[in-house]
Amino acid sequence: MSILTSLYTGASGMGAHGGAIGIVGDNIANVSTVGYKRARAGFADVLGGSLRGQRLGAGVRLGGVDQQFEQGSVQQTGGTLDLAIRGRGMFTVSGTHDGRSAQYYTRDGRFALDNAGYVVDARGLRLQGYVTDPSGVAATAPSDLQLAGHASPPVATAIANVSLNLDAGATPPAAWDPANPQATSNYATSATVYDSLGTAHRVDLYFRAQSGGAWEWHAMVDGGELTGGTAGVAAEIASGALQFTTAGALDTETTTASSADFVGATAGQAIGFDFGDAITTDAGTGLAGSTQFAGASAVNALDVDGHGFGALVDVVIDEDGTIAGVFDNGETRALARVALAMFGNEESLARAGDGLYAETSASGQPLLAAAATGGRGAISGGALEGSNVELGDELVTLIAYQRAFQANVKTVTTADEMLAEIASIKR
Repeated sequence: MSILTSLYTGASGMGAHGGAIGIVGDNIANVSTVGYKRARAGFADVLGGSLRGQRLGAGVRLGGVDQQFEQGSVQQTGGTLDLAIRGRGMFTVSGTHDGRSAQYYTRDGRFALDNAGYVVDARGLRLQGYVTDPSGVAATAPSDLQLAGHASPPVATAIANVSLNLDAGATPPAAWDPANPQATSNYATSATVYDSLGTAHRVDLYFRAQSGGAWEWHAMVDGGELTGGTAGVAAEIASGALQFTTAGALDTETTTASSADFVGATAGQAIGFDFGDAITTDAGTGLAGSTQFAGASAVNALDVDGHGFGALVDVVIDEDGTIAGVFDNGETRALARVALAMFGNEESLARAGDGLYAETSASGQPLLAAAATGGRGAISGGALEGSNVELGDELVTLIAYQRAFQANVKTVTTADEMLAEIASIKR
């Protein structure tokens, strides 16, 4: 190797380590960037001439930059649509970035709703996921996630589960009179039911004691709420009977009639009133529900299905990426599930800026599926993943590269001095 070649060898070391210092500087600059993945410089030796059949080294070059996808720290933010991935996978976003319309991948989970109600990142790219229909069936292909405009449609009441204790010592009153229910019953309670339009109706349940552990029950509503009814005059929409054993357990329960024609709603709405696990009727114990024991009559539990119309007021995101909508009618249901992408060689993804990565031939095609499936990480809602840059490690690496750069400078200056000595032979 000639002295002149040594100049270029040292210069190659200066260039390579100068570039490596730039990579470290990029890491340090992004120590606070959400979802940033640090880069690592890769060096490769350069071959020159040969001596006695052996190739001689001609310096070094920056062989490549490797992305390091280790997990960053997860930091709680409280943001409704802030998402962090714990484990493998990347969010998939779609849209136009730097003039190119494509699908991109990121660990930056800062999402929000745009003016059309789509879940978008800080650049306006739309998050991809699996939309869930009102019946709970998820789509098989990912698409843009739109949350605004979701509503909880009304559901008419079909079942009313009532659990109460009726006083075993109650004396049968006068014969049942719908026009005077208070005086012809022993106990009354009320429940709220909903018609097909989601309108709430108060139903009063009256219980009248008979002899031998038998009771009759009647469900009444204000007549003004029924087609053809009179406001202020109670009308019966359901009735039936209960029979208790001598031990106070519910033996049989029957419904004589159940039909309500609420104004403007679907006619003939039948509400099933269930009072417990009757021994004969339900093959139950007769004790897990309504009973007839000595003591004051009292309702213990009331569970009525159905609900009115509800508007979306909040969303909750589970670990499996399910985005559940919370509605002002008290209902909660799944709206969508976040999709995560994995790659056979994620280190070969191309950086696209703004925390985005693009697919390359070396990375392979994205493997899309729901979060928390197939080795994909879980989702932390209300949190963000920080940069995985360790500042202390980067500074130590920076010092090492600086010293290597200085050593290569010394190689150049030494070769220069030697050339100066040669040049001074002839004066």
